[in-house]
Amino acid sequence: MNISCLVVNEQSSIRINASRVLYFDPFDLKDEQHDADIVFITHEHYDHFSPKDIEKAANDKTIYIVPRSMKNTMLKNKINNDQIYPMVPGQTALVSGIPIQAVAAYNHSKPFHPKSNGWLGYVVTIDESRVYICGDTDDTPEARSVKCDIVCVPIGGTYTMDAKQAADFVNYIKPRIAVPVHYGTVVGKPSDADAFEKCVYNHIPVCRKLFF
Repeated sequence: MNISCLVVNEQSSIRINASRVLYFDPFDLKDEQHDADIVFITHEHYDHFSPKDIEKAANDKTIYIVPRSMKNTMLKNKINNDQIYPMVPGQTALVSGIPIQAVAAYNHSKPFHPKSNGWLGYVVTIDESRVYICGDTDDTPEARSVKCDIVCVPIGGTYTMDAKQAADFVNYIKPRIAVPVHYGTVVGKPSDADAFEKCVYNHIPVCRKLFF
């Protein structure tokens, strides 16, 4: 999968347009494309679970991958039960031909994303590339165990890793490409991307935010 197929919108909203169209945490979408094969939700916070933006991405056949703790939330938002695929940390699945690995996403000591909630990041394999969407997480053993070609990593601090911590994490897992997210809007400054890129090893390209 070419990196040009992966586009970051606001916050941690990501769209992959490859052999399948995948959305992760759609948020503040400008257009109603209704082209999602799969919508992934990492957790329930408003900047990651936005029903009005999900509607802009989804169609009648869209599948929804969510943490198991969010299944009732999806049902309350009138998503059909047979279109919801709940997952727990460590689980793997094959959905619409896409291999998926659910990775725990949590804070070590901050109260915002407790491990007990079972919230998630996702590794998807599409067009022979492994893409890791971290979700809102600190640098954890589960995250460090992931092998991937592309990582979308939060850098804004406060609720997640900050720029330096995120760079240390990226340098450890050694992806082919690193994409900083979760900065410059709800939390973090646009300049956090400069600090992140400065600390990432030179042989790992950093792809800044693109917009769709």
